[in-house]
Amino acid sequence: MKADILAVDGKKIKEIELPSMFSAKIREDILGKAFEAEKIRQPYGPNFMAGKQASASGIIRHKRHAWKAGYGSGRSRVPRKIMWRRGTQFYWIGAEVSGTRGGRRAHPPKIEHFKKLESKKINKKEALIALSSAIASTLQKDKIKSRYKRVNDIKIKLPIIVEDKITFLKTKELISAIKIILNNLSIVAIPKKSIRSGKGKLRNRKYKKSAGALIVLGNNERAKTKLIESKRVKELKIADLYPPGRIVIYTESGIKDLKSFEDKMQAKVGVRK
Repeated sequence: MKADILAVDGKKIKEIELPSMFSAKIREDILGKAFEAEKIRQPYGPNFMAGKQASASGIIRHKRHAWKAGYGSGRSRVPRKIMWRRGTQFYWIGAEVSGTRGGRRAHPPKIEHFKKLESKKINKKEALIALSSAIASTLQKDKIKSRYKRVNDIKIKLPIIVEDKITFLKTKELISAIKIILNNLSIVAIPKKSIRSGKGKLRNRKYKKSAGALIVLGNNERAKTKLIESKRVKELKIADLYPPGRIVIYTESGIKDLKSFEDKMQAKVGVRK
């Protein structure tokens, strides 16, 4: 299977042979399984000293005629800190325990608990099938339409492969090149940043940003701009292409490295050609 390589001005330069990944059968069941296996749960928990830093003076005893005793006063035996004292009379308030103001949490999440969580696993053959399905979905126009609701018609030939010169373009030049190459797909390919509505603005997520297109680079390439997301072949994950149908721009070096990566993976899992 061959595809056209385009210049930054949208004109065809030459053809290139595509890896067999592009013609693979799309297995959405394995694709979803691989996406779930990639998820990482971030361990979290409070400081182990949280709520225990008050100078609470032990537990009140219900004992007669004893110093700092609470006999007959109807006072619960929780750790308390002394605010002031007049002779044998104390004004003290509860501290440290979970039922008091500023006290510790009763049963907080602990980092040790996350170590016991078993991460989902996927074998090498399924991982290869999932990646092949994700890459093959970038050629399917119906998948792209279902993912991007604003796209009604796709007027360009897929897959989109551009010369390596695109990695040297600055932001303004890159936007102009993408508008020429992607035609009507450029409305969803260029990510948009907007202010979130509601109280999320107060909770460290003021802005929201659309995913846009993805540029797949060769392993030795580097994009000059961060406007559009770019990934090297060796960094590519299922999460970058999931759900299936993302608009992907491949560089010429990216296709070559993808072919060598596929050959290496097939040799590792023992797939016969």
